[in-house]
Order: sequence, then C-alpha cells, then structure tokens
Amino acid sequence: MNLEFIDALSELGKEKGIESDIIIEAIEAALISAYKKNFGSLQNVRVHIDRLSGEIKVFARKNIVEEVFDDRAEISLEDALKIKPNYELDDIVEEEVTPRDFGRIAAQTAKQVVIQRIREAERNIIYDEFCNRETDILNGTVQRVEQKNVFIDLGKIEAVLSPTEQMPGEAYKINDRLKTYIVEVKKTPKGPQVLVSRTHPGLLRRLFELEVPEIHDGIVEIKSISREAGSRSKLAVHSHNEEVDSVGACVGPKGMRVQTIVTELKGEKIDIVKWSPDIAVFISNSLSPAKVVSVNVNEEEKKALVIVPDYQLSLAIGKEGQNARLAAKLTGWKVDIKSETQAEELGLTIANNSENLEG
Repeated sequence: MNLEFIDALSELGKEKGIESDIIIEAIEAALISAYKKNFGSLQNVRVHIDRLSGEIKVFARKNIVEEVFDDRAEISLEDALKIKPNYELDDIVEEEVTPRDFGRIAAQTAKQVVIQRIREAERNIIYDEFCNRETDILNGTVQRVEQKNVFIDLGKIEAVLSPTEQMPGEAYKINDRLKTYIVEVKKTPKGPQVLVSRTHPGLLRRLFELEVPEIHDGIVEIKSISREAGSRSKLAVHSHNEEVDSVGACVGPKGMRVQTIVTELKGEKIDIVKWSPDIAVFISNSLSPAKVVSVNVNEEEKKALVIVPDYQLSLAIGKEGQNARLAAKLTGWKVDIKSETQAEELGLTIANNSENLEG
C-alpha cells in the first residue's frame, strides 16, 4: 500500500460519500484478521496505516502484569522497564511485528474491504433516497414475474409488487409501464428492498394530487378514501375556497381529470363526493349515486339509519353490498339502509330532512 492508494481512497470517498478515514479504519480491522489467519498468531495485535504515506505496520500488544501466565498477551513489569523506563503496571507495551511479505496480503485485503464498503455506501444512499419517498408514487417498468411476485424497475433499484398488493384481474407484462405506491422501504442483508402497491388507497390519493392542481395547491382537500381496488372507490373532498367546487375540480373539464386516473387504474370506478361536517349530510353524499330521503344518526354508537326511495334501494346498497360498504369505510360510521316501504313496515320514523341532505 502506498501514497497513490491513499490518494485513490480520498477521491473514492468524495465520489461515493464515504470518509476515507472510515475506509482506512475498516481496512485496519480487516488486516488484523488477515494477519492472524495468515501467520497463525493468537497475539493481540494492532494494525496502523499511515494516513500520509500509506505505510502499514503491525504491532503486538501486551499488558504489563506482576506475574505472566500467557506470554502472548502479557509481559512482566521488569521486562517492560527494559523497553521503556517509565512503564507501569496495567500499561500496554507495543512491539512491531510487521511480516516482510505483509504488503501483498494487505493489498488483497484492502481491495476486498474497499469493494465491500462501496457496496454498503451505495446501498445506504439508495435506501436513504427511497426511504424518504415512502407514501409517494413512482413510475416503473415491469422487469419480470417470479412466483406471482412482480419485479418493477425503478431505475436505481427493483421494487417488489407482491400478490396481495396487485389489483384483481390486472395482468402484468414485461416492459409494461406502471405507477406504483411505495408502501415500505426495508434494509436487508442484500440491500434495500422497496415494497410497492397497486391496491393501497394512498395510490388513489397521490394520483389525484398529481392530476388536480387544486388538491396540490391545498385549495381542495381529500378528507377520506375508501377503496376496493380494481372495482370501485369513493373519495370525499372539501373545498377551502367557496368559489371552487371540490367535486368539479376533481372531475375536471368534460371529466378528463378523473378519466385519466380511471384509465391508470384499468377502469376502476371512482365516486367523488362532497365532504360535510354534518355527518348526516356526509353519509347521504357518501351513498352517491343513490338519492337519500332521510338519515337518522346515533352519535354514541356511530350508527346511521338511512332511508331511501324504494326504487333506489338496490342502487344504495350496491352489487353485493359494495356501495354501502364503501360508504361506511368512507365515513367511519356503520350504515343501515332501508327503503321507505321497509321503514314504514318496521314503524321507523322517517325524518323529513331530504332538503337538508342535498349537497
């Protein structure tokens, strides 16, 4: 090892963002193991690399004791004083034991350490970059499919789209371009692992933030999302500016904004409803496209009895109960839906609040 190597380490440190001292300390630690392995030594040794010249020296270290039991690790005070007259008990004596051909071993060891450290540094840089992008969406290209896992090339790293995060019925072909939502970035022995999703409600949120300037600018706020990926979603929005229609902003001119998102999600239906601080109004809106006659709320149990016209009952409940289920997720309330006829048969009071429930 020489001055050129030290200079190279310094340049490498600047390029990869690793301090040269950290690399040198790692090489020193690795050389201790290399020395013991190659020279069968059980001594306690220290390796020092001169930061200016690159010169390497190996020192055997011995503790100064009153009585020596292991001469590989201990030295008597009497013998220590022969080396230096001001030594005391419990001090450590160092003696240079650098082998003649240690340079060859050192060069090989240093190369291995540097390669390892570069890999670690690159992995850490990638981890830090993608860790800060959790809950964000990224464009990627389908690289391969293995055991139902889809591997997506994000440029610097491959992301994993597991079967549970894949949209039902969505086919993934090599070189397909996809928008995915970063759920988690994990550190593993093989480097950072990025887990992505196509089913997460956060994907829908991010797509609307990208597509609707009013959401990006904070004028329109997404209050809640309920999603059954690949089939149907509901989005509750609120405008902080009375002159801006929250639903209209999300739908866009001629429905272009929401249609772009529907296309990205392979035809998933999206209901955009107006959020309201009045829970009865919000529940009524959440059952869109069905019309609601009355909403009776139980604040303590967070339950709501919703009355709809007879001809709207199947629409309000939805296929296999989907519309009602999504409305419940969106509002956080348990929603029980009855038709006007059912309500009358059960003797339920139908509150005359249909006008208040509009919008």
